[in-house]
Amino acid sequence: MDVKAVVCLPTYNERENLEPMLRALADKGVEVLVIDDNSPDGTGRLADRLAGELGFVAVLHRPRKEGLGPAYLAGFRRALEDGAELVLEMDADFSHDPADVPRLVAAAREADVVLGSRYVDGGSVANWGALRRLVSAGGSLYARLLLGVGVRDLTGGFKCFRREVLESLDLDAIDSRGYAFQIETTYRALRAGFRVAEVPIRFIDRERGGSKMSHGIFAEAVWKVPALRVRAALGRL
Repeated sequence: MDVKAVVCLPTYNERENLEPMLRALADKGVEVLVIDDNSPDGTGRLADRLAGELGFVAVLHRPRKEGLGPAYLAGFRRALEDGAELVLEMDADFSHDPADVPRLVAAAREADVVLGSRYVDGGSVANWGALRRLVSAGGSLYARLLLGVGVRDLTGGFKCFRREVLESLDLDAIDSRGYAFQIETTYRALRAGFRVAEVPIRFIDRERGGSKMSHGIFAEAVWKVPALRVRAALGRL
């Protein structure tokens, strides 16, 4: 029997990428929940139109931009309410290849959380300069060492959760807003005893639209990692 898998696709000013991404996901055996944070470029209106045309697409409108973490948490809750057995995270800008979605879903047969990983054998990054590569790889190494875990790509945003993982985690306690959200959710899953697997992917930098990375997002990830370790040591995680 087919498993209901829902891709949570957060958007903010992704009008150029949304339609091609949804059409690329049309034959991947998944449903898609677009989570739009009131994009000023009309992404939300486009999502509504496409949802009316494409039966596998639904839209969740949020009143304002609050960050990646709150958008994903809202999407997780909606997907679980709608009966999803697998819930995926994915960027809307084609940095994650839609063709890899079935690979993550298949890997979830043997794991509770599946990460599309840039930093395991077979994984790679394209179209990044040396500084961006250093920051990304260094960030994953920093998190891995401070948290004492073996996961190679803690900062990646291409993930698949089994339903029971999200039901077991205290979603209300997750307060990371930027890319620290990826670190926190995986760490909480590991702490809860869930099996985490990494499958290699080729990450390609976006070609259309602007990056959402900011100094604030970077700073949050820097302080959030030791804070998570301290909370875990105190039994508060």
